[in-house]
Amino acid sequence: MRRADGSAGDADYGTIGRGYTYYRRPDPAIASAIVAALGDAATVVNVGAGAGSYEPHDRAVTAVEPSASMRAQRPASLPVALDATAEQLPFASGSFDAAMTTFSVHQWGDLAAGLAELRRVATGPVVVLTCDPDTLDRFWLADYAPEVIATEARRYPRPALIAELVGGQTTVTTVPIPLDCSDGFGEAYYGRPELLLDPGARLANSAWSFVGPEVEERFERRLRDDLASGAWDARYGALRTTPEFLGSLVLIVARPST
Repeated sequence: MRRADGSAGDADYGTIGRGYTYYRRPDPAIASAIVAALGDAATVVNVGAGAGSYEPHDRAVTAVEPSASMRAQRPASLPVALDATAEQLPFASGSFDAAMTTFSVHQWGDLAAGLAELRRVATGPVVVLTCDPDTLDRFWLADYAPEVIATEARRYPRPALIAELVGGQTTVTTVPIPLDCSDGFGEAYYGRPELLLDPGARLANSAWSFVGPEVEERFERRLRDDLASGAWDARYGALRTTPEFLGSLVLIVARPST
């Protein structure tokens, strides 16, 4: 199903994506991991490209994004994104040296078809940045809004399934999340809980759009109380000075079999 603004997944990015570029800025450390995974690929297709986070600036990038609101937020320095979905890429086989997608596979209507398309159009690595649903509960949010974690766990495909569907020589690597992470996905706030009290920060994480207002109200009330009383810091305060968090963020790299 495609929504009014073209969003192809279960979330309406015409609504939740409006402040995306403010809260979801690419993090340099995560970007470096993606660039390394792309290797020497000179041409790259970025599928589910959104506002352009993590598109390497030193390659020829072709961006694909079905959401009109996300395409509109792409900065002028990036190429205009094509309106298409992962399952039906409008390119000949082997058109690119590599394919990439970040925080996108959980939105696809047909995961197998989308991954097959990435493999079809890329002669080299297929790079997928996503989250492992089995490790989402490492994040303290599981104690404050378990409904959000449960929603994410239902939506994200397991890395092993992604690796199996892409095929080839595949690695799955946990990506450390830095304390000052500039990409505001949920776990980016592991050591900065106050920032997740911002409704805009939560809106930029699609899982919150699937829970009712009573969940958000309870989350805000309890977290504010625990921060004020010191209860959060008594349990999780060490995270404030933990330089990296090993949570659910993973990088899957699939190279063709030789």
